[in-house]
Amino acid sequence: MNTENHSQTAAFLWSIADLLRGDFKQSQYGRIILPFTLLRRMECVLAPTKDEVIKQTFAQEGRPDTVREMILLRAAGQQFFNASPLTLGTLSDTQTAADLMSYVQAFSKDAREIFEHFHFEDFVQQLETANLLYQVVQRFAATDLSPEFISNFGMGIIFEELIRKFAESSNETAGEHFTPRDIVHLTTSLVITDQDHKLAPNSIVTIYDPTAGTGGFLSEGDEYIQSISEKVSVSLHGQELNPESYAICKADMLIKGQDVASIKLGNTLSNDQLADKRFDFMLSNPP
Repeated sequence: MNTENHSQTAAFLWSIADLLRGDFKQSQYGRIILPFTLLRRMECVLAPTKDEVIKQTFAQEGRPDTVREMILLRAAGQQFFNASPLTLGTLSDTQTAADLMSYVQAFSKDAREIFEHFHFEDFVQQLETANLLYQVVQRFAATDLSPEFISNFGMGIIFEELIRKFAESSNETAGEHFTPRDIVHLTTSLVITDQDHKLAPNSIVTIYDPTAGTGGFLSEGDEYIQSISEKVSVSLHGQELNPESYAICKADMLIKGQDVASIKLGNTLSNDQLADKRFDFMLSNPP
């Protein structure tokens, strides 16, 4: 899928905001479109193993939470899972809000937290009150965001497009949320060039971004190292101040199989949550 198609997908997703006109302010559109896009992407990523996860959910009932979570993660084959038999496409048209929140609450802890940072439940209730929730849900349910159709790289471009539109509609500076992909790629290649001694086979490379935004530098660093080396594990670490940017970054890392324990929320200057760590590379576009 080329960049033009990614832009078309992003434009279609943003067009769902047409349903919101009159009931919501323009500055609120992104706070609805972004979490629903994340939810649909996560649903598509989990789809191939959903039946096995549901089977194990019933089989592990009554077991300690830590044991149950470990088994369900293994069944999902991802760093997150959803234990609900529901999907966006099967939500009831008579109790959509209750079904949707039950579905979101069935995610594993790290994934569930993503929606809390968007205040997702508040907007779900507002959509329900405006009699728009079921229509919005159906639009997203009909959108194919599966990894077979859109790669992780492509999904990153789509999120960038949506964030840019969100920033424009709310009169914010888009640069506070993301750095253009071309600049990220150039910076990453410059930093990692002639660092072959750190990219030996079977080595572990750590990358840090103290102003991580939606994770563009971290993702690009990972992809670049994988493209020029063999059998190198990349460990990503970052901190971000904006809750919505952090939520997107965390979701992106979960979907890519990264350990999200090293992705922190907060102000790096006043509360550096990774102060005791050391890293091979730091990539950042400070505000």
